[in-house]
Amino acid sequence: MKWNKIGIIGAGTMGQAIAEMLAKQGLEVYLLEKTQQQLIAGFRTMELSLDKQIEKWALTQSEKKAILNRIHAAREVRDLIPCGLIIEAITEDLAAKQELFQQLKEFVSAETIVASNTSTFSITELAGLYLYPQQVIGLHFIFPVSTIQMVEVIRGLQTSDDTFTKIKQFVEQQLDHQAILVYDSAGFVTTRLINALINEAIHVLSEGVASAQDIDDAMRIGYQFRYGPLEMADRFGLDAVLNALERMFREYGDVKYRPAVLLRKMVRAGQLGTKSGVGFFRYDEDGDRI
Repeated sequence: MKWNKIGIIGAGTMGQAIAEMLAKQGLEVYLLEKTQQQLIAGFRTMELSLDKQIEKWALTQSEKKAILNRIHAAREVRDLIPCGLIIEAITEDLAAKQELFQQLKEFVSAETIVASNTSTFSITELAGLYLYPQQVIGLHFIFPVSTIQMVEVIRGLQTSDDTFTKIKQFVEQQLDHQAILVYDSAGFVTTRLINALINEAIHVLSEGVASAQDIDDAMRIGYQFRYGPLEMADRFGLDAVLNALERMFREYGDVKYRPAVLLRKMVRAGQLGTKSGVGFFRYDEDGDRI
């Protein structure tokens, strides 16, 4: 089974990236945000992203135009009714996600699959708020979505075999990504492992063992990481890292997930990484290292 129309709820960093990637694959995307202002900002950021690719000779002007023409602005949830798959990519706030799933059950049919891009919340818990829990699944994309060709496919307790099979085929055949099967667990695989590494890197920095740059170089060069753990944290958003660690600490009770004191201090100071221009390193408006 192939879908031609995909709905995305949330035009933030992940929503934009997923929408752009899907449109590049020739799919029609319907993008919904809470306010018109946030939606406009999302489209503006996607256009800037495509312009940067043109500057690097990775894209042409005609390709940019075709991609943007496939991304449509949705005004309300009912505009997503024609979509066979809806991907939730809103902020990592449980109350907001619960409210959204309550809204979805008023409009979406029993045939529509609803996938959450959450990095830590329970798919089983979210599915419990939906009219058709067997149609709910996790689709955790890794940023940058366009270059990381792997997706965690998370089965909730009530996710049906049919839903899983359709999503696996979609990821592998339509998106040409590797699908990793994960059973519902706080942090899944990637968030659980990478945040533990980031947290330990912050402890190493706090103890004065090495500078931020040297810590990142050690992992980037020594283990062939695209980014070191501290720059990775900056790009995820230090507030997002803190929230993920706190949720996993509550869930597992393991001290390795207890957020480093320095991380808490930086978040309180508003040093959130690329989104604020300063974290463990400094960044320009385009998110490039200064």
